[in-house]
Amino acid sequence: MGWERVWSYEGMSTLYLFADAAEPVFDIARVIEDAQADGWDVCLGLTPTAARWLAGSLDGLAVLTGHPVRWDHALPGEPDVWPEASAILVAPATFNTVNRWALGIVDEFVVGAVAEGIGKGIPMVALPYVSAAYAQHPQFERSLETLRGAGVSVLYGEDGFLPDPPAPFPWRPALDAVRVRVAVD
Repeated sequence: MGWERVWSYEGMSTLYLFADAAEPVFDIARVIEDAQADGWDVCLGLTPTAARWLAGSLDGLAVLTGHPVRWDHALPGEPDVWPEASAILVAPATFNTVNRWALGIVDEFVVGAVAEGIGKGIPMVALPYVSAAYAQHPQFERSLETLRGAGVSVLYGEDGFLPDPPAPFPWRPALDAVRVRVAVD
């Protein structure tokens, strides 16, 4: 998988890539390489379940990014191990993460970081990945609107992910949306 590379990103823009436990997370190494080819210094954050799913790959992913992979909050007083974010991509974003983020429930590292990112004005793109049944829950649409209202570019529907019928996860459009979002901000 090319994880032997160690990157030097001095002076590059930093993308925080936050991923949930959903099937597209298994493509994360390729997505990191695509983002790096686009010129990003990538820092990978995972939900605890996604970290468990990728447990055998975490060391390799850290080598690939040149940064520790994070899935938990730092202890009080610990220094931040990542450079400051220039942009954030949350993909795949599950039903739980979308709703907790919109409601401000920051019980996990990833959700806390993106909730704080709204307050810091960091350009953010979210690419939900939900089942057709979850998409029908009334809170989901309210959460998408809340995030959009807070300035997050949400790629769901015609310009993003559609749960029915499921199609290949649109990683490339998500990375392109981050580039556009940063250029606009």
